[in-house]
Formats: sequence, structure tokens, C-alpha cells
Amino acid sequence: MAAFVAFLLILGAGFDSLYIGNFGGVVPIGSLLALGAGSVGAVASYYTGDRAVLLSSGAQPIAEVEASASDADKMKLRQFENVVDEMAIAAGIPRPPVYIVPDPDPNAFATGRGPGHASIAVTRGLLDALDRDELQGVVAHEMSHIRNLDTRVMTIVAALVGAVALLADWARRGMWFGGGARRGGRDDDRDGGGAAGLIFFVVWIVAIILAPLVAQMLAMMVSRRREFLADASGAELTRNPLELARALETIESAVEPTRAIKRGTAHLCIADPLGRRAADGDGGGWSNLFASHPPMEQRIAALKQMAYQFGGH
Repeated sequence: MAAFVAFLLILGAGFDSLYIGNFGGVVPIGSLLALGAGSVGAVASYYTGDRAVLLSSGAQPIAEVEASASDADKMKLRQFENVVDEMAIAAGIPRPPVYIVPDPDPNAFATGRGPGHASIAVTRGLLDALDRDELQGVVAHEMSHIRNLDTRVMTIVAALVGAVALLADWARRGMWFGGGARRGGRDDDRDGGGAAGLIFFVVWIVAIILAPLVAQMLAMMVSRRREFLADASGAELTRNPLELARALETIESAVEPTRAIKRGTAHLCIADPLGRRAADGDGGGWSNLFASHPPMEQRIAALKQMAYQFGGH
């Protein structure tokens, strides 16, 4: 998050210097304008995004699904509701509404702005693939996302991503049309800026070009950290890390993507619904920089380590 803010300030400083003439001033006008504009969309999604996510995935309230379900399916649905009740009590937060996504691939996600204003959805495939203990681990993971205010963190990230994108777009348009740059800037560089000013200008140009990639990379880094935290918090709620580890192994073994989940909400899920795999083993490689989830092997290994520390329980 600190690197994200620093990157935004670098872009804003260069924008102020070349287009507003406020470089070195007290108020970073460019950064504040971009951050304000980016925050508008983030705040809107903060209050209405959960409904949009549920609608886009085709999620149905569990009561509606249960009304037309067979007796065997009703047992699974009631078991799921019981597990949600247990984990809400364990987490000390209000019981969130629960939804079922009609997709055969096992997956789950939480959405909303925090306790009392959040929902949990699981796919039909998840209910079919997991036993009760494994399902409890997945629900605890999603309940931890709600308790840890991860959606709030990602809202801040969304505002920063929007601000970076706006600043980069404004700067590229200004350079393309050539009308926005302050004509005195180059003279100032020759007279007083010297080599330092030239170096900063080059760094700023590179940052503008790479801004979309860097912003996406930083956002996914935050998302991956929250997944590790939700795994650990969920294991603490159940006191059974191995069941969540086994659930993740089952989810990872599914070869089909979760087609009901759209690309824009992939980071909300317990596993990447698009079927993209981060690099195995040590998590190295360029693919991991832009992955919304850590390598599953790392998550499972961390949970097994927690089980060892808990004494195998």
C-alpha cells in the first residue's frame, strides 16, 4: 500500500511539474484531482458493488434454491446454513446472507463492505465436492474476509488504481497533443534543474508508460496478501487448518473454470475462477506478479504448518 501511494505521488509530481507548474509546491494538485476522481467510482462500488457481483454471477438466495431442491440437496443446503451460523458465531459478526451460484466448479466468495453489510456465496459444485469439515474451512475463510474488512481494503486499492490510471491517461494525452505541457518547464530545467530534473523526467515518462501494469501488479500483491491472511484467520476460527488445506486441494484439482464468475470479480473468490495457475513451488515467475491469488501450493503448505503448530488438530 505504501508503494502504491508512493507511485501515485511520483506520477502526480511529474504531472504538476509539466502541466500545472506546481512541482515542489505544498499541494499536489494532480495527485489529489486524480485520487478524488478515482475515489468516486470506488465509493460507488463500495456501496452497490456487492449486489452487482451477486447479480453478475447468477447467485440465488439459498431459500429460493431450497424451495425447488430435492431432499438430498436440501440436506446439503441446510448443512451449509448450519456451518455459516457456526462460523458467524465464532467470528463474532452478524450472520451474512448466503447465496448459491449455479456452477459445477467448486468455488466461493464473500462480497460487501463489512460485517452486517456482506454476503457469502458458494457454487453448487462446492457443496457437492466437500464434506462438512472441509466446507466449514471454506466458510471460515470467507467469514474472515468479512471480519478482516478485506473489501474495505480493496476499495482503497480500487481508488488508487483509478487515480493512477487517470493520471497516466491525462499525461499521455497531454504529451500526444502537445498542448498541455508548461512551456517554461524546459527552460527551468536548463537553468536550474540540471541533471536531476532530466533524470526525474525520464523516470516519470517510464512510470507513465508502465503505470497500468504497475498498478495492476500492486493491486494483485495486496489481494494475495489478504488471501494468506484469510486462510490463517479461517484456520484460527475452526482450529482445524488441515480441513481447509484439504478443501483447497479439492478446489485446485478441478480442471474447469468457474464460468459464472466474471473476470472483474475473480479476486473475490477463494481460488482463481478463471483457471489460471500461478507458478508452482516457490511462487516465482512473472505470472505471479499479476496473479490475483497466491500459488495454491504455498497456501496449503502454510496451513499444514499451522496444523503442526497446533499439535496436529
